Amino acid sequence: MFAKVAEERSFAGASKAMGVSVATVSRAVTRLEERLGGRLFNRTSRRLALTDYGRALAERASKIYTEAEEAEDIAREASSRPRGLVKLSAPLSFGTRWVAPLMPEFFRRYPDVAVDLHLTDVHIDLIGEGFDAAIRIAVMEDSSLVARLIVPVRRFVVVSPTYIARYGRPQHPHDLGAHRCLSYLNRAKRDIWRFTHRKTGEECRITPTGPLRGTTIEALLPTVLEGLAITELPEFAATQYFREKQLEPILTNWRLPEGGMYFVTPTARARPAKVSALADFLIAELTDARWTAEAVMGWKPPAQRRKQA
Repeated sequence: MFAKVAEERSFAGASKAMGVSVATVSRAVTRLEERLGGRLFNRTSRRLALTDYGRALAERASKIYTEAEEAEDIAREASSRPRGLVKLSAPLSFGTRWVAPLMPEFFRRYPDVAVDLHLTDVHIDLIGEGFDAAIRIAVMEDSSLVARLIVPVRRFVVVSPTYIARYGRPQHPHDLGAHRCLSYLNRAKRDIWRFTHRKTGEECRITPTGPLRGTTIEALLPTVLEGLAITELPEFAATQYFREKQLEPILTNWRLPEGGMYFVTPTARARPAKVSALADFLIAELTDARWTAEAVMGWKPPAQRRKQA
């Protein structure tokens, strides 16, 4: 502030140039004079002039001010240009099939950004473990995190044609009590399937029981594909098996709670350009949900089919 006042020859001019009040500049210069033990300016009601002592310091102070401006400009440019490392978490199955294949195009667009991609179905503590962001597929509850919805994600109860041939097709959620149903170990609460009838609104809760529980979709699929059990899958994992007729959805007059795919960050404030670039890129690419049942095989829920008919 002293350097700016010396340049402008005015407290008012310095305050305007720096975007602060005249009082702030005046107090800062007074504190500096007290700390240095000498007057920097001779002040009158009409004139402000450097003392000999102030003149001796003004040139060096001006250099310090210029260097500070240059350092700030460099820092501002670095923060506005996407560069550096982004630590990103994503679900194992979804990340492998849909996120990892997008990385080459991202790196072509942003060659100065690197990504640590952690693929896991474990619920990551973004803040505690130092993550910049995560893709989460869930029914989001209240959270201190900032979550941006990308697309809704439905869930299906699925079974193989072989299983139906052996054990029959469940007609009501209550029927699942007599069937082997595989579930997940890493749910925040006990794994419960909550059904709501699409037409009547009837609700039904089922606790799946079966010979296997796993932390990933991949852990459950082989047993289900072999026709030995039923499980529940998110849409992005199920539809490829619908298309190949290896699995089919059952209880389609009922729906499970619809979750969503979210891009999650610890905070929206002062988000680095590298994180914003990755967020915008992934959201733009993943909003076109090519894994949906409609996109893969033209499937629609029964209620929607009746409405169109």
